[in-house]
Amino acid sequence: MVWVWNKIGLIGAMVEEIERIEERLEGEKVTEIAGIRFQEGAFCGKPVVLCKSGVGKVNAAVCTQLLIDRFAVDAVIFTGVAGALDPRLDIGDIVISTDCQQHDMDVTPLGFPRGTIPFAETSVFPADPALIKLAAEASVKLEEGRTVQGRVLSGDQFIADRETVKQLHEQLGGACTEMEGAAVAQVCAMNGKPFVVIRSMSDKADGSAHVNFAEFTVKAADRSFRIVEHMVRAM
Repeated sequence: MVWVWNKIGLIGAMVEEIERIEERLEGEKVTEIAGIRFQEGAFCGKPVVLCKSGVGKVNAAVCTQLLIDRFAVDAVIFTGVAGALDPRLDIGDIVISTDCQQHDMDVTPLGFPRGTIPFAETSVFPADPALIKLAAEASVKLEEGRTVQGRVLSGDQFIADRETVKQLHEQLGGACTEMEGAAVAQVCAMNGKPFVVIRSMSDKADGSAHVNFAEFTVKAADRSFRIVEHMVRAM
């Protein structure tokens, strides 16, 4: 399928994840719905709708559905920070989503594998190949740090335990963990909209987050911003 990118939805969960884009937004028109501030304008010459969803899967899902219903976006890019699960990753490295899954969807007592949404057609939501390609090409141009393509795991939990990190990587194949991507992915899949999640590692999800999360969030968010910037220019 060939996508036409007439309008792009850009989401971050926190101020630090969208402020660089916000600074560059031209012709801004602001609409507030359900407590979420949607900013329409031009970024790198392309029509976009920028919003801060707030933290967590419910906020992300509401935000994504509103982008689709009220603003008719053609694609959704989620940008921000995450905790590394893949042992190859260090702070500042990038994960481009191949797909997304909820790690805290756990109905194992009823016989479902962890991460499975009961009675749903699928529980793993693939990102759009064209958007993955654009993100990967943008990352190569930046020539900074490591970039991997892999599974983004989401849950309403801040992971800070080495054993949990090991389980999420080995059992669910996660490259990184955060709190929104799988919700964005599921809503996009339900609406037939392409998406990609781009996460820069702000911590190792290993118990040291209280030391380095605040320190490295701004630095990590800056790198994911620059990838999104290169992507939008190329779309």
